[in-house]
Amino acid sequence: MPPVTSTALAVEFALLIGGLVLLWRLTLGAAARERPALLPAWDVTLSDFFLFIWLVILGGVAGQYGLSLYSKHHPLDKAHLTIIGTAAFHGGMLLGMAGYRVFFVRRKPPIAPLAGGVFRSGLATFLIALPVLTAVGLVWQGVLKLAHYPPEDQEAIDLLRHTDSTALRIGLLVVAILVAPITEELVFRAGIFRYVRTRLPRWVALLLPAMLFAALHNNLGTFVPLVALAIVFSLAYERTGSIGTTIVAHALFNLNSALLVLAGVDV
Repeated sequence: MPPVTSTALAVEFALLIGGLVLLWRLTLGAAARERPALLPAWDVTLSDFFLFIWLVILGGVAGQYGLSLYSKHHPLDKAHLTIIGTAAFHGGMLLGMAGYRVFFVRRKPPIAPLAGGVFRSGLATFLIALPVLTAVGLVWQGVLKLAHYPPEDQEAIDLLRHTDSTALRIGLLVVAILVAPITEELVFRAGIFRYVRTRLPRWVALLLPAMLFAALHNNLGTFVPLVALAIVFSLAYERTGSIGTTIVAHALFNLNSALLVLAGVDV
């Protein structure tokens, strides 16, 4: 085993141990269970919520359509289409959310900056998610093996593992660590979860946006682990009341996965 791979595994093991400690102290312990949730209800009508969802979808579709028009005149290879297509889709969704906030939100709450507490809670959430995902992932992979389903890497991970282009790797990392966490947390946690958590049974509110989030990644091999990840993020958002917490946790999770891939570790 190459030294960089063994080092990455040792660091990951240390992170898992730290995550287990935090999982008990901040989530499973008696004191942790008594802490109240800080996330207020999202006081919007059903029609406004569906308008939000429609603008997000419209923005994502518009981003993809714009890329298709561009690629007709400037053909792109598969690698560039993967990166630019993902960025265009997420960027379109962000524009849709921005349009909703600018043109349809009557009382605009201030956008809170990422304070130091957000980075600490985001790091804690990331560490707590690691042992949860490891356990869920092992069980899910066992189920897939019993079903004789061959595991497949996500397209972005496969590209990151095999490309020799530094520019492509940087592009992938920017999308994975910056663009995707912001977009997906605003849509699935600050949007869908925040709306349904006070209107549907709690288990539905946790599971519905988590399944939509996992389905967005279009990979059966990672579907159930991503559902578990999304539930951890929703619980952290509910507990802290800050979407910055899950944005930071999501970015750290993607960064950790990317570094493991670059170090030669199967993820």
